[in-house]
Amino acid sequence: MIKNEIGIRAGAIWEYLSSINRECTFKELKKAVSMKDRDLYLALGWLSRENKILFAFKEDVEYISLIQ
Repeated sequence: MIKNEIGIRAGAIWEYLSSINRECTFKELKKAVSMKDRDLYLALGWLSRENKILFAFKEDVEYISLIQ
C-alpha cells in the first residue's frame, strides 16, 4: 500500500469517528470502515502520528476516539 492510500483510509476513519461523535471499539470501527486489520492499523498509525485520535482501554477493550 502506498502512502497516499494510507492517507485516504485515515480520512475514512476520521470521517466515521467524526460522524458518530463518540468513542468506539476497534471491532466496531473495523466493521464500519470495512478495512483489513493491516490497513486499519496503518491508517490508525497515521492518525495517531498526527495527534488526531486517542486510544483508551477499559476492561481490556480498546476504544478509539477523536481528540477534540
